[in-house]
Amino acid sequence: MNTSSAAVRLSASTVDSGVRYAFARHETFHPRFGWLKKGFEAVVRDPEIFLREDAHLQLGVGKNMAVAIRYWCSAFKLISAAPDEKSRHQATTEFAERLLAENGWDPYLEQTASLWLLHWKLLKSPCLATGWRFAFYEFRQAEFTTDDLMKELAAYRDGLGIRVTDSSLQKDVSCLLRMYVEQAERKQITEETLDCPFVELGLIRATTDARHYHFQSGAKANLPAAVIVAAALEYAAAVAHGQRTISLSSLSYGDGSPGLAFKLTETALCNALEEISRKGGSVNLTDAAGLVQMSFKDEPEKLALKILGQYYAR
Repeated sequence: MNTSSAAVRLSASTVDSGVRYAFARHETFHPRFGWLKKGFEAVVRDPEIFLREDAHLQLGVGKNMAVAIRYWCSAFKLISAAPDEKSRHQATTEFAERLLAENGWDPYLEQTASLWLLHWKLLKSPCLATGWRFAFYEFRQAEFTTDDLMKELAAYRDGLGIRVTDSSLQKDVSCLLRMYVEQAERKQITEETLDCPFVELGLIRATTDARHYHFQSGAKANLPAAVIVAAALEYAAAVAHGQRTISLSSLSYGDGSPGLAFKLTETALCNALEEISRKGGSVNLTDAAGLVQMSFKDEPEKLALKILGQYYAR
């Protein structure tokens, strides 16, 4: 892909309308073990925690880390601004309550399925991690270098006509790779050298020369069918308003689709849909005149919650 074509293709219209472009808000920290739970519980205790001068002391981290925790909790859609626009406090989201409350699906994020679900929520509109959204939804090189990703992200920025420094883009590229790529053998294990939890997803891997990376496309052994289908239903709710079908092609390749987010093939998507269909018939695969579609009878977002609830209740 050449840079000039990328700049044209990556116009504002390719990104969900009304999105706030967000670059380098993570203070160079990827989400660490325990941070999301820590941030969630802090807001439950004190909705204004992140506005306080001593927030970092209450959280037991450095000042920059406290900023990063707030950012990641917002980016993963675990906390949000309160409904009252005059209020400065934040609130936990319904998704956060379902996942992280003491009686929630997975309060301590012990299941890899929860990391997949958080990855999906991170990329879902409105997205507060623009570099991540670009990398998974717009950047189409299967194998790449850091420079390749940086060059295309800069073209994306230029195509949007927004002011973001190259250094900010570089911070996002470095953080993204640190978040998903398993690090080379380390001489000493410290908090700084520990891999990010999202490495478990195996979405991006380094090649043997450690200079090139590649997206892992295809089925993922640790990605449950329930998460795939729930994401597909949420996507259908967003792009196929009021409809009860959506094409497999859209689920695989559409902007913001689960196929791109999870780097799945059409076959992997079909297998997930068939598995959930066999378990309860809440979704089905249909083939009309060669057009393969996912069909469903209930409201897609409610059905997604039902499927996830059944999965976590096992």
